[in-house]
Amino acid sequence: MDASKVVTLAPKIRVRSLGKIFEGPRPVVALEDINLDVQDNEFVTLVGASGCGKSTLLRIIGGLEYHTSGEVIAGGRAISGPGSDRAMVFQHYSLYPWLNVIDNIRFSRRLRVNREDLTSADVERASGRADALLNLMGLPSMADAFPSQLSGGMQQRVAIARALMPRPEILLMDEPFGALDAQTREVMHDLILHVFRLEKSTIVFVTHDVEEAIYLGQRVVLLAPRPGRIDTVYKVPFGAGRRQELKHTREFLDMKKEILERIRETSGMKTDTDLLERMSRAAGQGEE
Repeated sequence: MDASKVVTLAPKIRVRSLGKIFEGPRPVVALEDINLDVQDNEFVTLVGASGCGKSTLLRIIGGLEYHTSGEVIAGGRAISGPGSDRAMVFQHYSLYPWLNVIDNIRFSRRLRVNREDLTSADVERASGRADALLNLMGLPSMADAFPSQLSGGMQQRVAIARALMPRPEILLMDEPFGALDAQTREVMHDLILHVFRLEKSTIVFVTHDVEEAIYLGQRVVLLAPRPGRIDTVYKVPFGAGRRQELKHTREFLDMKKEILERIRETSGMKTDTDLLERMSRAAGQGEE
């Protein structure tokens, strides 16, 4: 192949020299010199100790938070606010309690940005998509139920379906399964991987759970705190079609251990643990 004819596709998300300072009597540098590319139809997970800026970075990409320096580009356009090309799913389901399940999913049709130049055919297709998403989430029997009648896992499925309704190019997820029990989380893990394969969105997913980050992601980006910065990027060696049994394999467990140890090192937790061990030994020797 002629090298001159090779086309290099631009990243779906490009973050360059990004910085974020929260102003106040004592300004806080939340993010410093963040550089990250996320490719089209890539699933990237963000991990790190509390205070490393994972959610802040996600909100900046979503246009819900402004950056102090650098730039963020999504789909070739600089981000200056929210956009229909990006959708966010939060830990708290944020469903509208007065709307039933199907109307919650269809809610984005009410937003002006998604209603301009709509024809009757567009409305019909949107209705069909809402029904398709309801089936994809395994909730066809709950279409007329209200959020208060749903379990936590069901509510989050509705929130994901609502986010997917306008066919966003980028799906941003901020610890969406953090409030769910372990068994429901596993079900949601397999569901979101299924959605990722079908919808072919680009996903950036924030989590405190390293096991979750490895199981879902194609790359795991580890941020270090004070100030928040990218410390290490891990390429996940597992392909598509993952199953829960993967979490018990030696390769998976070794990767989990490596990332956890690095989080402890970057957060100072390992140093604190070593200090406590030395103090315990010294106390034990003093009692002899």
